[in-house]
Amino acid sequence: MSQERHIGNAILSVENVSLGFGGVKALANVSFDVLEGEVRAIIGPNGAGKSSMLNCINGFYKPSEGTITFKGESHHQMETHQAASQGIARTFQNIALFKGMTTLDNIMTGRNLKMKKNFLWQCLYFGPAAKEELEHREAAERVIDFLEIESIRKTVVGRLPYGLQKRVELARALAAEPDMLLLDEPMAGMNHEEKEDMCRYILDVNEQFGTTIVLIEHDMSVVMDISDRVVVLDYGQKIADGSPDEVRANQRVVDAYLGVKHD
Repeated sequence: MSQERHIGNAILSVENVSLGFGGVKALANVSFDVLEGEVRAIIGPNGAGKSSMLNCINGFYKPSEGTITFKGESHHQMETHQAASQGIARTFQNIALFKGMTTLDNIMTGRNLKMKKNFLWQCLYFGPAAKEELEHREAAERVIDFLEIESIRKTVVGRLPYGLQKRVELARALAAEPDMLLLDEPMAGMNHEEKEDMCRYILDVNEQFGTTIVLIEHDMSVVMDISDRVVVLDYGQKIADGSPDEVRANQRVVDAYLGVKHD
């Protein structure tokens, strides 16, 4: 499972993407790339367009302009099922779990795209379908072990504290064995200790599975230590792109976070 960390060529390219809602421009001519195997952060103040950018990448929103290229395939408008089948998984800013189901059952839903046997086989539940079910359950159990949530595997998710629910959501996304994982403010609402734990899990996922991570956060201090490169959005526009040190020293970024008035 473990592998040496390797940064490759661009797995994702976002070129001149714009997105509008009525008269409001959520994104304006944004371009950046994500290298295979890296941790790429998208940061910016609240309302900067970070979640909108993620929604364009995984097909939830359709850009009005621009092209998104993933693993060499270019799309003007990506479809959500297409993004998932090509190897893109994501978590959400507001937890999107089945609150009445157990941790294990929630994680198993992340295996849906991996299931090959048709509905009839699953209804009969013998032979190949039973074998496939067992294989998927073993894959889910490996994710549970990896994220250290064995003690809550049979617990109903709605009874879990917020920090653990966030970890279960990460587990469900990992169960899909994605090539690229989109994390939408995975540390929002967490205390300091929970944030440290989540940072460690994100780095472990990247290093041990080789999964490319695209992480969005409005808390700049949280992502600077774990990101290889950072792109900064403000009012739907890209204002900086580079290493954490370069971004931290960029005056436009400082102004955006301090709320300096725009002309």
